[in-house]
Order: sequence, then C-alpha cells, then structure tokens
Amino acid sequence: MYKLPFATPLVAALVLLGSVSAYADVTVAEPWVRATVPAQKATGAFMQLKSDADARLVSATSPVAGVVEIHEMVMDKDVMKMNAIDGLALPAGQAVELKPGGYHVMLMDLKGQVKEGDQVPMTLTVENKDGSRQTIELTAPARPLNAPMKMQHGKH
Repeated sequence: MYKLPFATPLVAALVLLGSVSAYADVTVAEPWVRATVPAQKATGAFMQLKSDADARLVSATSPVAGVVEIHEMVMDKDVMKMNAIDGLALPAGQAVELKPGGYHVMLMDLKGQVKEGDQVPMTLTVENKDGSRQTIELTAPARPLNAPMKMQHGKH
C-alpha cells in the first residue's frame, strides 16, 4: 500500500477536529431581575436567549437564592399556573424570550431583599445537542417591583 508522507498527520488532525464537542454559541440579551419587598422569598429573572445551534437551557444558579428553577406560566381553566420544567429548548437561530407571564428563571429561598439597582449574578447551564454542557456567567440588574408584567391572555 502506498502512503503519502503527509496523510497520517492530516488524517489525525481531521479525526481530532471531528471529535471536538460542538458548543452552541448562546447569547444573552437584556437580562433583569424583579426587585422584591423585604420579606419576599422569591422573584423572577428574565432575558432573551439565542443559540447558533440547537441546545437547551437546563439549569441556573445564583448566590442570592437557595433554589433556582426554570419555570413556565400556563393557563389552566382560566387560572394562570406556574410550573418548574426540566429544560427550555433553544432552537438554532431563534430568540427565546424569558419574560413575566411566560418562561422565566425563578429565584427562590432568597437570602435577602433584591433591591432596585442591585446586580444579581447568575450562572446558566446549557446542554448542547451532543449532551455536553457549558455555563454562561451573567449579571442582571434588578428592576422596580412595578416593572411591566406582560400577560398574553384575555382573562386574569
């Protein structure tokens, strides 16, 4: 069998490149957290996420909360309900909005009041199509308690 002198290194390089995990490039735009009153133990975090490859937001953490979950709001017999979900799809190239009245990150068991203007650190975990995970560090400013809550339903 005839071998080219450069074939082995070239094949090795291609194998290595093919085995590297493909991370989704996820961007976070306009993150914010709703401020709380002194005894309030939970609040929501909102933002826009966009991934260049199919991925899923699978978890979040923050040092200001004992528990952080990804939630959805749904109508059930004219009653708005909030449910924890195990992940949120981030379809390639599509902006996914986390907003009041919809998908959001719920910060619970707050360790103190979140005041307007506070900068709330968070870490998002994104799972790529191949099952690998990456984290995104961000800081979200706290907006006033009366920040608009856009409900998309006729009955409340």
